Amino acid sequence: MPKTSSRASDSGISSTCGGAAADASTSNPGAPAPCCPLPGDPGPAVSLPGLRPRGGTSSGPARAPRIRSRIGVGAAGGFYPAPHRYELYLSQGCPRSLRLSVTLRLLGLQDSVATTVLGDPAATPGAFTALRRAYEATWHHYEGPLTAPTLCDRWSGRVVSNHTPDILRDLAGLPGGSDAAHVTTLRPAALAADIDALSRLLDRDVTPAASADVLCAALEPLDRRLAAHPYVLGRRLTAADVDLWAALTQAGPAGVLADTLALHPRLDAYARRLGGHPAFWGARCQLTPRSRHDG
Repeated sequence: MPKTSSRASDSGISSTCGGAAADASTSNPGAPAPCCPLPGDPGPAVSLPGLRPRGGTSSGPARAPRIRSRIGVGAAGGFYPAPHRYELYLSQGCPRSLRLSVTLRLLGLQDSVATTVLGDPAATPGAFTALRRAYEATWHHYEGPLTAPTLCDRWSGRVVSNHTPDILRDLAGLPGGSDAAHVTTLRPAALAADIDALSRLLDRDVTPAASADVLCAALEPLDRRLAAHPYVLGRRLTAADVDLWAALTQAGPAGVLADTLALHPRLDAYARRLGGHPAFWGARCQLTPRSRHDG
C-alpha cells in the first residue's frame, strides 16, 4: 500500500487541534489497543466464561494485547489483500466500530469483508467463541479478554489487528466497489495530517463523558468551517467526516448533545445530512442495539 504523506497541511485543522493528546497506542508502545467495551463488562474488554484474564488487578480488568499486523504492507510480510478473506468483529454502541462500518460501505467493501456484530453474549455465543478462537490462534496460551473492533483472517483463523487506525488504513487497499456510489479514497495524502489531528481531538473531547463546555469548545471551530464547505475538510467527503459523524452520534448524554448542537446549526444540519446517506444510515442501523420488543 502506498504510504500517506505526513507533511503539514494548509487546511487549518492541525492548528485547531494543536493541544490534542496523541493516540495512546502511538505515543506509548506498551499501551493497549484502542477498543470498545464488549457487552457485559464495564472495563475496556469483556472476559468470557472460561477465560481467565491475565494481569488483572482489583482496581481493574486485564487488557488485551495490542495486535498490529497489516494487510499488504511490506514485500516480506503482511497479509495479502484478497477479497472475501477478512472478517471484522464490531461492537454495538461503539464509535470505533461505527467508523469502520461506515468506511466499509463508502468503499464498497460490505460484500467482500464479512462483519460480525457482537451484542448480547447470551444471544450470540457463537460469535464470541469464534473471536476467542482467533485470539487463541494468534497468541499462544491466550488467557486475556476479548476486544472489538478486531480484524481477523478467515484463511488462517488468526487476528490481523485490533488497532482501529491501522484497520481503517488497510481497508483502503482492499478491492472494493467500482460504481459511482462508492468513493475511491477517504484518506487523501494531502489531508492525512488534518484527518489524524481531528481524530485525536474527537477521541479526547467529543465523547460520552464530555461536559457541555468541553463539547462546545471542540465543536465551535468545526461549525465555523462548515460555513464555507459542505464537508469538514473541504469540498469532498473524507475519513474526517466519518470520524466526526460517528463521534457526534455517540457523544454525551442525549440532552447535552442536543443542546450543544442547537448552538451550532451548521454542524447540526451537517450531521443530519450525513445521517441520511445510505452508508451512514446503514452502519448506524447495523450497530444500534435492538430491544427485545423489536421485530
